[in-house]
Amino acid sequence: MTAATNDTVLLNIIRQQSETIAALQKSLDQMNEESKLLREQIDYLTKKLFGRKSEKTGVISGQIVLEEVVFGQFNEAEEHMDPGEVEILITKKPSRKGYSREKAMAGIPEEDRFYRLAEEECVCEFDGDHLHSIGKKYMRTEIEYQPATMKLVHLYQESRECRTCRSQGRDYIVTIKGPAPVLPHSMASASSVAWTMYQKYVNHVPLYRQEKDWKNLGLELKRSTLSNWIIKTSEAWLAPMVDRLREKLLEQNYLHADETTLQVLKEAGRTAQSKSYMWVFATGETSQAPIRIFRYHAGRNGKVAADFLGDYKGYLHTDGYSGYGKVKGISRCACWSHVRRYFVDALPKDSKNPQSTLPKIGIAYCNKLFDIESDLKTLSPEDRKTKRLELELPVLEAFWSWVENTLPKALAKSKLGKALQYALNHKDWLMTYLEDGNCAISNNLAENSIRPFTVGRKNWLFSASTAGADASAVVFSIVETAKANGLNPHKYLEYLLREIPSMEIVKDKEELDSLLPWDPTIQAACAVRN
Repeated sequence: MTAATNDTVLLNIIRQQSETIAALQKSLDQMNEESKLLREQIDYLTKKLFGRKSEKTGVISGQIVLEEVVFGQFNEAEEHMDPGEVEILITKKPSRKGYSREKAMAGIPEEDRFYRLAEEECVCEFDGDHLHSIGKKYMRTEIEYQPATMKLVHLYQESRECRTCRSQGRDYIVTIKGPAPVLPHSMASASSVAWTMYQKYVNHVPLYRQEKDWKNLGLELKRSTLSNWIIKTSEAWLAPMVDRLREKLLEQNYLHADETTLQVLKEAGRTAQSKSYMWVFATGETSQAPIRIFRYHAGRNGKVAADFLGDYKGYLHTDGYSGYGKVKGISRCACWSHVRRYFVDALPKDSKNPQSTLPKIGIAYCNKLFDIESDLKTLSPEDRKTKRLELELPVLEAFWSWVENTLPKALAKSKLGKALQYALNHKDWLMTYLEDGNCAISNNLAENSIRPFTVGRKNWLFSASTAGADASAVVFSIVETAKANGLNPHKYLEYLLREIPSMEIVKDKEELDSLLPWDPTIQAACAVRN
C-alpha cells in the first residue's frame, strides 16, 4: 500500500470520525434542548399546582423601565435585579370610598324590637310603686336571617252569572281566566321553578342537594322532577325569550365570544367521555343593552360561531382560536390578556433566574397598554381612539420590534418561544382595536361572562343529556343577561315564568319586548334589592 493510499484512508477515517462527532454533538444538543423543555414544563406545572392562580400583577423590585425598553436602552444590568415578586403592574386595593351602612341596607325590611319588663316586674323593690316608662335606649342593629318557607296554594276560578238573563232563558256566565300554569298537569309554580333555576345556575347548588333542601322543608321532590321542571319550562317559555335577545344582540356592532368544555353523558353517537362545548356571545362594554347568550354544541368547530352570527357585520372580540376565522364579514379583535398570559406562563418557577428577564419585558409591554387603557375609560369613543393612536401605538410598535428581535433567541418549543410566536401570529387582530374607540383591548368580558358556568360545572360536573345542556344554555343566558342589566336573577326568572305562559308569543314574538331586562317596568320590578 502506497503512502498516498494510506493518506486517503486516514483522511476518510478522520472525515467519518468528524461526521460521527458532529452527529453526536447534534444529538447532545437536541437532548439538552429537550431536557430544558422538560424542565421548563415541570416548573410550569409545579407553578400551576402550587403557585398563585391569579393573573393580577404587582410591582417588581427594581422594575423594568419600559421607556428604556422602548428606546432600546435595556441592558444586562436588569438581569441582576431583585425579582422578589414576579409581578409588574401596580394593582389598587379595593376602595370603600362612598360606602355607608345606610346605603348598604337601603331597601331591606326593617323592624323595631323592644325589650320591656313584664307587667308584674314593673314594681319598685323599695316601696312597691308602679314603674313608669321614661324612654328607650338604642342597643344595636342586627341582620336576622329568615329561612325559606313553603306552602301549598290551591287555585280556584270564580264564575258569575246574570240572574236576569237566566230568568229569560239566556245563559250569561263569566269565569275569570286566571294565570296559565308554568307546566300543565304539574304542581310546579313560577316561584318554585325560578328558585330551582336560581339555586343551580346562580348559587351552583346541584339538584341532588336541592332535593335534600326540599325534603328538609317537608316535601319530597326527586331530582328528576326538578330537572324536568328546568328542561320543560326552558323549552316552552325561556327559549323564545333567548331567541329574541339573540335578535337584539346581532343588531349591535361590538360583540365578544368565548367557549369552554362540557361533558354530556347521553349524546347520540358519542361516548360519555366525549368533550362538548358551551359557547357564549356577549355585547360590548359600551352597550346600553347588555346581552349574554349561551349556546350548547357538541363540538368546537368554528361553524358554530358562524351559524350563530349569520350575516353579522361588526367587531368580534375573541381569543386566538382559529375556528373564529370561519366567521365571514367580521372585523376580528384578538385579546391582549391572552398575550400577557402566555408571557406569565413563560416565567420560570425561580423568579431570580436570569431567564425570567425576557418574559418580564413582554409582561411589562402588556401592562403598559392596560395602564393606558385604564386612564382612557372615561373618554368618549372618538377621544379614546385618538389617545390610543397617540399613546399606545408607539408602545405597540416597540413591542413588535422587540418580539421580532427576540424570537430567534428563544427555543421554538419553549414557553417564551410560544409566547412570542403567539403574539406574532395574531398581530393583525391584536391591532384591530385601534380602529374604533368602542373596541376593547381584551376579551375579558366574554371570559367573565362564561366564568359562572365554569364555577357551576365544578359542582354539578356534567349534563345528563343534550336537553339538559340546552336548558342550561337557555337559563344561563337569562341569568347572566339579568345580572349585566342590574337585575336580581331570581326575581327576573320568576317574573318571566309568571308572565310568558299567558302571552301569545307564538303569534307575536315582539310581545316579549315588554319583558326585556332594560324595560322600565322590568327594572322597577326586578332591579337588585328592589
